[in-house]
Amino acid sequence: MGYLYNRKYLESRRRELRNNSTSAEAALWLMLKNRQLEGRRFRRKFSVGNYILDFYCPQGKLAIELDGEYHYSGDVIERDKKRDEHIETVGITVFRFENRLVFDDSHHLLNEVKKNFKSSVK
Repeated sequence: MGYLYNRKYLESRRRELRNNSTSAEAALWLMLKNRQLEGRRFRRKFSVGNYILDFYCPQGKLAIELDGEYHYSGDVIERDKKRDEHIETVGITVFRFENRLVFDDSHHLLNEVKKNFKSSVK
């Protein structure tokens, strides 16, 4: 399959997305960076194939995607579904959460991610 992770041609796009994070992404990053979630390392704007993930934990092979209202309309739902299916073919579990959950119930969001840690190797 060739080089799968962080393809060079996506480097500037990943940097642009990191520098222009949504408020929800910025808030969640403050909770994930520096191994704050059960000692797991997360990366921001990590690419898998041609897709750029919001957050990726290599140890647990899981991705966290934060979705605004845009993701809940029309063909975007189907496009996200196909994207997630492709990412899952390489063994990465994708968690999707609404942006508002970061602010309204971050404890629940983080607990959902932690549940997956219990079944994976540290």
